[in-house]
Amino acid sequence: MPLTKRIANLNAYKLSPSLVGTASWKARVTAIQEIAPDILGLQEVIVDETLPASQWAAQASAVIEQLAAECGLSATTVRADGTLGPTAMANNANRGWYTALLWNPAAARPVPGTFRPYGAPDFWHGFTTMAFDVGAVEPVVVGCYHGDPFRGDWRAAESLRLKSAFRTAGGAKPGFAIGDFNALSAAEITGPDGEPRYYDAEPYLEQDHDDLEYQLLPGTIGGEQLADRRQSEALLRRGFMVDAAAHLAAPWHPTVGHWEDGQGDPDPWGPRRIDLILATRPVAPALVSYRTHQSPAAEEASDHLPVVCDFDPAKISKER
Repeated sequence: MPLTKRIANLNAYKLSPSLVGTASWKARVTAIQEIAPDILGLQEVIVDETLPASQWAAQASAVIEQLAAECGLSATTVRADGTLGPTAMANNANRGWYTALLWNPAAARPVPGTFRPYGAPDFWHGFTTMAFDVGAVEPVVVGCYHGDPFRGDWRAAESLRLKSAFRTAGGAKPGFAIGDFNALSAAEITGPDGEPRYYDAEPYLEQDHDDLEYQLLPGTIGGEQLADRRQSEALLRRGFMVDAAAHLAAPWHPTVGHWEDGQGDPDPWGPRRIDLILATRPVAPALVSYRTHQSPAAEEASDHLPVVCDFDPAKISKER
């Protein structure tokens, strides 16, 4: 049995009931099977918002449960009394866009009664959380997040609410925050000159288009044009969390920007890394490897490439 566990994330690009069984559906299934995750975060499961909101959950659940089954995973939660609960998914009640958690039951067991779906007013998209028994000193909390795409101020506020799901009176719970953050990371590394620099270099310096206000710090458009990193600054402060890619000094690789114009939504941003795996302080020493999964199936499946991190549960600690 492997000593390490694998956590991964995929923004599945508008995965709707109408796509089930299509070539793009099969590409998503293939990409997930290639990764073989023990825990997987999923974003952008969408439903027909012209239907009554009372029907959204059933639609989303059917898509997520079928995807899980075809990938050899589970998405069904367990209540505190041990009975089967709802699908591990969450949305803002005003929007038919869902985040979800899927897992390999042989490697990651959901802790009964720990599933929590968060929506408005805290999150533009839903925030799905649950604790898993992965053989560590205590359960590991995993939160699947999809950041507000339009408002830097809201992303910053969301990060504080997200962070609260991992707090204890004495510090940080063992856990991962994974997802499409819709913003660049504030993680730093040491540059060739020995000085700290961002792991993700500034991509917007020479750009000039209408969407810049969604990604730049206020007041910098037409000037320095600096990326708004306040969201992850809050999560990374004092090492509460680490960005797995930067922490492991993995080769930089974009997660978006590989789709050409005319394929999916227009992309004025170019190659960026906005899909992140963040680990709390007790998990940081357990991180083993990190990579962006790029394959023909992954490139076809979504405008976001999956990110993958292996970790050693035996090296996870706890804070009290």
